[in-house]
Amino acid sequence: MSALLEKTVLMDTAVWDGKMLSGGWITGSGGLAEVTDKATGEVLAKVGVASAEDVHRACDAAAAAAAGWAATPAEKRAAIVKRAGQLLAEHTDEAVYWLVRESGSTKFKAGFEVQLTVAHFENSAAYGRKPTRTIVSEDEHMISYYDRVPLGVVGVIGPFNFPLILGLRSVSAALATGNTVVLKPSLNTAVSGGILIARLFEEAGLPEGVLYVLPGEGPAGSVLTENDHVKMVAFTGSTSVGKKIGAAAGAALKRVSLELGGKNPFIVLADADLELAARAGAFGTFLHQGQICMTIGLHLVHESLVDRYAERVAELGRELKVGDPWKEQVALGPLINEKQAANVERIVKETVAAGAELIEGGTRDGLYFRPTVLKYVPKDSAAFKEEIFGPVATIVSYKSEDEALAIANGTGYGLSSAVFGELDHARAVGARIDAGMVHVNDQTVMEDARAPFGGTHQSGNPTRIGGESDLEEYTTFRWTTETRKPQPYALPNA
Repeated sequence: MSALLEKTVLMDTAVWDGKMLSGGWITGSGGLAEVTDKATGEVLAKVGVASAEDVHRACDAAAAAAAGWAATPAEKRAAIVKRAGQLLAEHTDEAVYWLVRESGSTKFKAGFEVQLTVAHFENSAAYGRKPTRTIVSEDEHMISYYDRVPLGVVGVIGPFNFPLILGLRSVSAALATGNTVVLKPSLNTAVSGGILIARLFEEAGLPEGVLYVLPGEGPAGSVLTENDHVKMVAFTGSTSVGKKIGAAAGAALKRVSLELGGKNPFIVLADADLELAARAGAFGTFLHQGQICMTIGLHLVHESLVDRYAERVAELGRELKVGDPWKEQVALGPLINEKQAANVERIVKETVAAGAELIEGGTRDGLYFRPTVLKYVPKDSAAFKEEIFGPVATIVSYKSEDEALAIANGTGYGLSSAVFGELDHARAVGARIDAGMVHVNDQTVMEDARAPFGGTHQSGNPTRIGGESDLEEYTTFRWTTETRKPQPYALPNA
């Protein structure tokens, strides 16, 4: 292993190699999966793979532990969650190592992800401490009140792109509010999206049996919608899979949180600072190879600026180095797998064939895809309509703000959005965008643990993560009345 890991403490593979967390570190009945360096293909470790039966057993065991964890004082639960965040901060180098090698993150992106994740630990701990009882009424005869109470067992299904934060933010909120958790990370990033989270909570003192981490394929995740003990499923991933999970969870009367895809518009107004807008546009497109649900999906640029804007974004993309993010200082690493790389390549080729102008990139070497800029993208093309999940700037010219807004609000999605221009002007345009998040004079890839994160339309159901949502989403209400002086009921005659 790298010299960085010669002093590994938290992620010592002797603890977890070939295993999964289910009432202790055990081998999964689904066999083993290799953990690979996405840049080189090198096998770094192995993880246990959970079968559907493994997940069922974990859900049943989590249900058995739920009452004890819910009865644990909120202050103690919050302290464990906060300590796990402190451990992540203390072991940043180890987390960065796995994020870079396993997910293809650059060191910048990995460090950024760790910082954001630490903030989610802190936010969850803070809301987990908040008073949960509200008095409705009280007099000499009766007191009426309601409490926020845990749901019970929460199932979490995490993605591969920002595996640590997108899995952890649901896990930390659920644990802090008194739920037990069964986490199924993506097999593409089973360590950084699963094993790392397990180790953090294990070292923070979380009681055994409160958290289960079970890497697995789709059938393992489906169990979370099927098992009667699971009261909520939190899913982050594609819209197509999210719809299936939402339908299954709804049929089983479970609460469900769906954080799905996006085709996030970035509107550049005629009065925008061209250089600042282009830099923001390049950042929001090329960060993590464009594999972010909040990545800019459509650059909607006023016709007076579009040619200069496109050329400047192309220049910025041309300057970016692509390569192995562990061995080199690069701006872009590899895409997650061959299937994804081939899909990005297909979208670019089809869009050029449909009439778009390719002014930069468009080529790949294995999983490495060059920053790509497409100008005058037709509205019936693949790049205009599909979520690309690759480093492709899709630039569309518009004449009027009404036209730009019609495009922005007509994608079918509604996750993130941004408007660049004179402040008051940009704010007014932003107020007309139908999305869960609007960023004025910035780009679309924004995250703050203190703010509610989520989308509309095909980007998810009306749930949120972060801020006070950490309390609201993972609890329900129990209304109680206490009659101090019971009186005999007068039974009316029929």
